[in-house]
Amino acid sequence: MEYLDTSPIELIGYAASLCVLVSFFMKNIRALRIVNSIGCALFVLYGILLPTIPVALTNGAIIGVNVYYLWINKK
Repeated sequence: MEYLDTSPIELIGYAASLCVLVSFFMKNIRALRIVNSIGCALFVLYGILLPTIPVALTNGAIIGVNVYYLWINKK
């Protein structure tokens, strides 16, 4: 069974993908940004571990956007 040979780095990538996917089903924008940021943080880790710097940088920037909007819309 090939899926049993999944590396820990791949599992981080799958978890990141799942978080980002789940975030797009959310109606509450605050929850969406939080879950999306968790997924992006996992993608940053994934990008660093591979290493694929464009993946890490892009997702780091998305975290910044999410944090910015969470901060200005804080109530």
